Amino acid sequence: MAQNHDLFDDLIDISKGLGALKDPLGGVTDALMGAASPDAPHWNPADYKERPRANTIPCMVCKYDKSSCTKCLDACPVEAIDIEDGGIEIMDTCRKCGLCAAACPTEAFVSPRIQPKKLYDAIAAAAAAHETAYVTCTRALRRLPRENEVVLACVGDVTPEVWFSVLADYPNVSVYLPLDICTNCRNTTGEEMLGEAIATAEEWSGVGMGLEVEAKDLKCAKRREYERKEFMDNIMRTTGLAVSKLNPATAALASVSQRLKAHSQQITNLERTLNKACGTNTQKRRRILMQRNQLLLSTLQAHPELAENVRVTRPECDFSKCTMCGECVAMCPTFACDLKGAGRFTLESTYCVGCGLCAEVCPDHAIAMVETDAAELIVPDPEEEKRAAEAEKARQEALKAKEEAKKKLSAALDKVEKLAD
Repeated sequence: MAQNHDLFDDLIDISKGLGALKDPLGGVTDALMGAASPDAPHWNPADYKERPRANTIPCMVCKYDKSSCTKCLDACPVEAIDIEDGGIEIMDTCRKCGLCAAACPTEAFVSPRIQPKKLYDAIAAAAAAHETAYVTCTRALRRLPRENEVVLACVGDVTPEVWFSVLADYPNVSVYLPLDICTNCRNTTGEEMLGEAIATAEEWSGVGMGLEVEAKDLKCAKRREYERKEFMDNIMRTTGLAVSKLNPATAALASVSQRLKAHSQQITNLERTLNKACGTNTQKRRRILMQRNQLLLSTLQAHPELAENVRVTRPECDFSKCTMCGECVAMCPTFACDLKGAGRFTLESTYCVGCGLCAEVCPDHAIAMVETDAAELIVPDPEEEKRAAEAEKARQEALKAKEEAKKKLSAALDKVEKLAD
């Protein structure tokens, strides 16, 4: 449906026109004459790449040398990872693609640039402000990115949980990869990881991911509501006038930073709720909530109807075989499992990453990994429940007041009828 065009939209269009008049050629003359500013940013693919750091503490192979986990080794396109004697070595041949960080289920590889929460914020910021946001790689773009383009060393760096959170909140996100761009790329495993991650996220969210293969089809158009908010904020900063108060529709719009702040606050509240309920195990070890789990849980909290689509793998214990040795508890990278009461195996599913290490180390083969839906991962929001309870209380009070008003009106009408008789 077309959006109503009012005075503020006219002012925005006029300001755009004035901006074009000030620089009608958009800097083309300077570029042709080689007079570009020395301080102007230059395209450098290395700016979007980062060598990961290894953390041996949560690594499954470092914890248990007989572990069958080889996900980081399988993801690395140049075999630059060596895990031996309880340590991880990243060799100088590393291409800084970041695929090991995306592949590791226990986040034993740390790359600040592509941390799940940071990736979500970058994509969400572009999608909230623009009609379409694009996620691409340095090999595909080969130029400085626009405001709505998120550039990564490899698009395979985005995990299924990040794609799921993005698609659930912002369906206007597309991947830009020209045809055959991955064919000659040395990050040979990136395309496969990207395909698997997007397929999983699409199945979970029920939303399809867009794909662009032609550079000419890339658009950079801001959302009209964001332009309005940006325009009003600029006037407020320069004049001190609260212009947004003149337009209730504009005043109701939240800025991108506010939306991201609200999402971060949701994750903080979620973590606080979990910490209060089950933040430590019986050995007083604090459980670890991985970033990808934070995104998954926060999205399910906001969209509980999607839980039946999300498939997760979790351990189940055959108590007839369990000898309560405690190996599963000692080895769990996130301390999600525990022995409670008389030594009965229990699991805090919200902290579990489904790595399967507990099943591998169990000497009696009492634990098996089972696929299930994510219904048990929905964490109730105390604040939302409080608001719902207050709303229900207000509704009941309104109904009571309405009934009392009806009774009083009926009594008054009865008196009028008696007087008429």
